[in-house]
Amino acid sequence: MADYVKPAQIVGNMVESGVVKAGLTPLDLLLRGALAGAYLGFVTSMAFLVAAQTGQFIAGALLFPAGFALIVILGLELLTGNFGIMPTALMAGRIGIGRVLSNWTLVFIGNLAGSLIYASLFWIATTECGHTSGGLIGDKLRALAVSKTTAYEAFGAAGMLTVFVKAILCNWMVSLGSVMGLASTSTTGKILGAWLPIFIFVEQGFEHSVVNMFAIPAGMMLGAKVSLYDWWVWNEIPVTLGNMLGAVLFTGVALYATYGRTRKSAVYASAQDVAA
Repeated sequence: MADYVKPAQIVGNMVESGVVKAGLTPLDLLLRGALAGAYLGFVTSMAFLVAAQTGQFIAGALLFPAGFALIVILGLELLTGNFGIMPTALMAGRIGIGRVLSNWTLVFIGNLAGSLIYASLFWIATTECGHTSGGLIGDKLRALAVSKTTAYEAFGAAGMLTVFVKAILCNWMVSLGSVMGLASTSTTGKILGAWLPIFIFVEQGFEHSVVNMFAIPAGMMLGAKVSLYDWWVWNEIPVTLGNMLGAVLFTGVALYATYGRTRKSAVYASAQDVAA
């Protein structure tokens, strides 16, 4: 328990993390975002391959947080995590809204670029550069691309609401993974803390915008009957917006509203003790 960080200090760490992220150069945000997108692509393909091989989705869900742990330990930039962390620095008055939006935009581009690079390399490696169908994982990703796009489209407005709500629920947990990475000062504690909410999200099949930046294009490359319109209108755009709402409201705002004030009181009390 020596490496445990109390909740009020966790929120303080969120604020400081948001300030640091706001100060990164565009090149840093793009590079760190690209690496994060690629790492999630790696664990997504692994998780679905393991699930297909074992016939147990929970097996893949248990392994998936490994990629998120890499992102936390290396301090990379993941859009869904930043949706929850950046608003705390804004509410604390440490950064302006322009810095928040700039961070989100550049990290989105970086995550997308890294995901597409990995998807392209994955397609070459899996299909012998187009000479095979990709085997078991190819079948899984083709089906996944359809289930995440045109399957929602078939239900019209109800499908759109469904994908949006799944995105909210997803990033309520995923953004909490980034927060839990700040709940310990040890590497082991950070990994275990981040693992818990990520496993919860994956096992329930909710919608994650960055995961989908790999999964859907990879399925399309492998032959899924999904268009760019289907991908962006019926998944990427509503999922990104739902991820943003879930993280901002249920992680950033909620935690800052209760622990931000506690942290300020603790800092004030400490200052008074020093003065005395």
